[in-house]
Amino acid sequence: MSQKLHKPHQSPQINHTVKALGVVSLLTDLSTKMVYPITPIFLTQILGAPIWTLGLIEGIAESTASLLKLYSGWLSDRVGRRKPFALLGYGLGACSRILMAVSMVWGHVLGARFIDRLGKGLRAAPRDVLITENSPPHKRGYAFGLHHSLEKVGEVLGPLLGAIFLWFFPGNYRGVFAIAVIPAFLGIAVLSVVVRERRTKHHSNRAHPQLKWRGLSHTYRHFLMVMGLFSVGNSSDTFLLLRAQDLGLPSSQILLLYALLNLVEVLLGVAAGRLSDRVGRKALLRGGFLIFAVVYLGFALTTSIWVVWILFLLYGLYSTFTRGVQKALVSDLVHPERRGAEIGVFHTVTGAAALPASLIAGALYSQIDSGAPFYFSALIAVITVLLLELNKDIA
Repeated sequence: MSQKLHKPHQSPQINHTVKALGVVSLLTDLSTKMVYPITPIFLTQILGAPIWTLGLIEGIAESTASLLKLYSGWLSDRVGRRKPFALLGYGLGACSRILMAVSMVWGHVLGARFIDRLGKGLRAAPRDVLITENSPPHKRGYAFGLHHSLEKVGEVLGPLLGAIFLWFFPGNYRGVFAIAVIPAFLGIAVLSVVVRERRTKHHSNRAHPQLKWRGLSHTYRHFLMVMGLFSVGNSSDTFLLLRAQDLGLPSSQILLLYALLNLVEVLLGVAAGRLSDRVGRKALLRGGFLIFAVVYLGFALTTSIWVVWILFLLYGLYSTFTRGVQKALVSDLVHPERRGAEIGVFHTVTGAAALPASLIAGALYSQIDSGAPFYFSALIAVITVLLLELNKDIA
């Protein structure tokens, strides 16, 4: 199945709904990334949590919420509405920031992360369907690339604003969590007021959704297996940040490092999406996974802080080549009448791998060696590239 969908004579304009959803994600990710990079420091230094709790918290939050991604997509097919699920999902994410600000033990942080990921589970598939339904096939890479770049604008601004706050109020992590509530609720306001959708009648299967291969195309099934394997090796970014801190990077620079990572995606995200419309999705995914392998091998081997900065730049390039592109590819492969449910399957498969991925990384980091989880992830990424090559139906 060729993914070379570009039509050079078509207008490059993007639907206003796609742009508005990008702004919503910008504001939400601004809020999220004010909090996320400093959460490991808050847990270990302020709350006194052991390192193994980092993997447990991230794994449980991601994997438990992943099942909801399947049901939210299926339910949005059933009722013919996407926006209500997105609103509830973004609302839960905003509420989680409040809980983070008042957390007193690591169990409270687990609860906050669970609520946040529960919200993502509710909104992810319906939001992606809204983008798909408002983008013709030859512009999907462009649309998802734009959306991803706007997300990353928020992920650049969030850490920068957090760093500025901590510059004036050193160690006041709870203050960062508190002000992160503001952009989160602004995002909900934009979604509520600006995004419009027409109620449509979908003829989806009335049976409850199940993780079965029946009804999915052979090409999509193979892609899901490949992405599931890669996700087992793609542990939480928390471990990259922890590794950087262990190598001597000051806590005050962690937020700046994360902003630099996301700046790469802001600058190149749209170009990567449009390139995937021209040359196909596989080439970019293959390149991205190979860069991932290089980055993780570098984290396993390096002892230099300066190398860490270079590796984070490359990590931004990996994300640029894969995040928006893989969503565009999923939209190409799913059945038009079951978009919500089948896109939800993708989010569920990759999300369900988060628990074993983070538990494996946490165990390797704390029980064997700080470089061990990065060797493991690099190996899995190389295997993923080889398996992706076996699927000749994806161009």
